Amino acid sequence: MFGPSAPKNIKAQLAALMTQAIGVRPVIMADEEGGTVQRLQNIVGYLPSARYMSQTMTAAQIKARATSVGRAMAKAGIYMDLAPVLDVDGRPGPNATNPDGTRSFSANPAVAARNGVAFAQGLAAAGVIATGKHFPGLGGSTGNTDVGAGHTLPWSTLQRQALPPFKAAIAAHVPVIMVANATVPGLTSKPASVSSAVMVTVLRTQLHFTGVIITDSLSAGALRKAGYDLNQAVVASLANGADFALFGTGSTNSSTISLRVRDAVVAAVAHGTLTRTRLIAAATHVLAMKKVRLCAP
Repeated sequence: MFGPSAPKNIKAQLAALMTQAIGVRPVIMADEEGGTVQRLQNIVGYLPSARYMSQTMTAAQIKARATSVGRAMAKAGIYMDLAPVLDVDGRPGPNATNPDGTRSFSANPAVAARNGVAFAQGLAAAGVIATGKHFPGLGGSTGNTDVGAGHTLPWSTLQRQALPPFKAAIAAHVPVIMVANATVPGLTSKPASVSSAVMVTVLRTQLHFTGVIITDSLSAGALRKAGYDLNQAVVASLANGADFALFGTGSTNSSTISLRVRDAVVAAVAHGTLTRTRLIAAATHVLAMKKVRLCAP
């Protein structure tokens, strides 16, 4: 669900949509972070920014507030929140040069970890899937990857300052981690969302994350700047460790774009660019998130 507010009859619309689902039901998600990023304020109520919550609430209060928001989301039929932001940032923003700003809980890694996990746990208590983002950390990064290229702080710095909230989220069993579109100096010159060094070497192997890896929007300017069209970006993200490829369709018919992406993925498997094993692994992670088991024990 994208945009400044939800339709008043969103519950009925989503219920009707679900009757058309064949087999596995789709997951309906929104960016309900609070502050400047709220898609559902008209149905869940106003939610302060992450930074404001950190400055004025305890972790227990943040958890309770997230539970309240999560219950309102679930009542409307929206069971996944692309939040909390786990980036460590204390600068002004969000703006053209800083994607985080007040979207970050704190410039202190321990505070960002504690309050980000509390928010995620509050959503979980309401039956809503939380998503920690934007791995490996956009705090202090340059540029806005929605519109162009950007890079994070050096990898050596991120390991000390940016990873603690993600490590805490993984320890707390947050089910989904979103990977950024920024490059990571000292680790990868590719956008993180298409980098096996980020998703496989670090997130899977070193941090032992077993949940769903979702990309930031692959329609973003950072991917185009790196030479990827949407189809190429989706295939590259899946091939390099992502499970869930997120993208927008703009004003173009969404079914047309989605079918083109699907065809590109099928073709990549046929040509060996994307292995069938990797695709099955990605699907298995997503189905597990949806609590779907394909086979009886």
